[in-house]
Amino acid sequence: MKSSLSNSVLYLMSISAGLVVANLYYNQPLLHLISVTFNVTESAVSNVALTTQLGYAFGLLFIIPLGDKISNHKILQIDFLILVVSLFAAALSNALWLLIISSFAIGFTSSIPQLFVPLAAQLSDKEGRGRAIGIVMSGLLIGILGSRVLSGFIGEQFGWRVVYYGAAVMMIILFVILKWKLPKIKPTYKDSYSTLMKSLWFYFKTEPALRLASLRGALAFGALSVFWTTLVFLMEDSFGYGSSITGLFGLFGIVGALGATVIGKLNNKVSKNKLILFGIVLMIISWGIFLVSPHSIIGLVIGVILIDLGMQGLHITNQNIIFSKNEEARNRVNTIYMVSFFIGGSAGTSLGAVAWQYYGWTGVSILGIALSVAIAVVHLLFHKKTIL
Repeated sequence: MKSSLSNSVLYLMSISAGLVVANLYYNQPLLHLISVTFNVTESAVSNVALTTQLGYAFGLLFIIPLGDKISNHKILQIDFLILVVSLFAAALSNALWLLIISSFAIGFTSSIPQLFVPLAAQLSDKEGRGRAIGIVMSGLLIGILGSRVLSGFIGEQFGWRVVYYGAAVMMIILFVILKWKLPKIKPTYKDSYSTLMKSLWFYFKTEPALRLASLRGALAFGALSVFWTTLVFLMEDSFGYGSSITGLFGLFGIVGALGATVIGKLNNKVSKNKLILFGIVLMIISWGIFLVSPHSIIGLVIGVILIDLGMQGLHITNQNIIFSKNEEARNRVNTIYMVSFFIGGSAGTSLGAVAWQYYGWTGVSILGIALSVAIAVVHLLFHKKTIL
């Protein structure tokens, strides 16, 4: 099949994915500032990050399957309206519980970038699929990491509420551009929404490669979330640095995220099993470095680069595997994978906060190592039953 995806549209989807998904992560460098505003503990304020990720998981589950049934432009129109309202509500919150509710809605509606990933796969030919997925994922991951830099700086200089106001305005502008430039896709699925949702179980039950990729992704993102949720507390505790310095670590993570395009191309040339093992090894090494670096900025920087590169290797390869078939259900297959992915991230956020509160950075690092080793164990036990 000849690719119908132009570079301009591909990079628009990549940039859009980064800008929207950034809404999920603005809060992480701001957690300390928010805890001071509402006079709550670090463990309590971590619920802002937790509910944002849970909201994202629910958005993936209930919104993204609609990409196989409803026009992408119609989905965007409703979703962006709710997203903008939720961002303004977060900025205006005068109690932690209101911010938590708003954060859930922000996470729910920020799932839209996951429509772009299967869309890129759909519009690409087989040879270019890995590259297209890699480019969209590069934008998405740069948005994840860059959001921490931006929110950390703005939060410290102007207050955390300004971050949410700015994000709301940015989403309004982005919607106008997407409405104008993004190709309109009209799916052919005709059955009811309930039948569509029931089919998720069918694909999960009948696709061992999808189940394994989902478990690998959940564990990997759980390990990554453990780090990013607790880094702000470590920086305050060990170095006395605020949110702006913590956010700068996102710049180093971008080095790993930029490997997405390279890894996407390698998916057509190198064994997917080798790429997955490479990613797992990098994550284990990174957590070993974190363990011995609670007072070393250089060690933390090296670890950030390695953990994001390792995560990227796993994530891109997982998605290339699950998109290689079931062309009529790519949004549903992506839903299964990404729901698992962000449930893992939510668990990592919660467990990381508990580990920090009771065992400090050593407990956080041991938790990260355990999750990374678990990826290796499940992969080595079950990968022979799937086609890599």
